[in-house]
Amino acid sequence: MSDVIGLYPGTFDPPTNGHFDIISRGAKLVDKLIVGVAINAGKGPMFGIDDRIGLVREWADGLENRTLADRIVVKKMDGLLVHYAEAQGATCIIRGLRAVTDFDYEFQMTGMNSRLNSDIETVFLMASERCQFISSRFVKEIGGLGGDISTFVPPHVKAALENRFAMGEKVLSGAASKAY
Repeated sequence: MSDVIGLYPGTFDPPTNGHFDIISRGAKLVDKLIVGVAINAGKGPMFGIDDRIGLVREWADGLENRTLADRIVVKKMDGLLVHYAEAQGATCIIRGLRAVTDFDYEFQMTGMNSRLNSDIETVFLMASERCQFISSRFVKEIGGLGGDISTFVPPHVKAALENRFAMGEKVLSGAASKAY
C-alpha cells in the first residue's frame, strides 16, 4: 500500500501556534504531510515566501519527536489548490477550523474542490482550545502595536516579527484604531 500524503495549505504570514498545532496533529494522520506555503501576493504578506517557508521549517526542525518531524515537508505552493495537491500526490487536504465563520468559508471551498477532484478528501481539524482565537492578522496587529505576542507564536517567529517592526514594517491598515 502506498503512503498517504496530506496537504496543509496556507499563507502562514506569520505562522502561529495555531498553525503549528494543526501541523502536528495533521502529521499524525498521514504518512507525509506537505505544508504548502502559498505565494499569495494578493494578500500582501508581511514576510516573503522564502521567509515564511523558513519559519515553518525552523519549527519542524526543532521538534523533539523526530518521527513526526520526518513526516513534515514544507514547500512553496502556487496555483489552484487541487492542481497542487494532485501534483504532490496528496489524497487529502487538511484544514483547521477555529469558529463557525471559518466553517462557512471552508464548506464552500471544500465543495468547489470536490467538484474539481472528488478523489481528494478534505479533513477538518478543530483548533485546540488554547489556539481557537489565534490568527496571523491579530498577531501582526497586536505585535505591531507593541503588545506581547509570546503566547501566540514560538520564539523564533516572535523575533522575526519584532525585527520587521523594528525595521519600520507597517501594521495592517486599520489596526491602529483597534484596542487590544
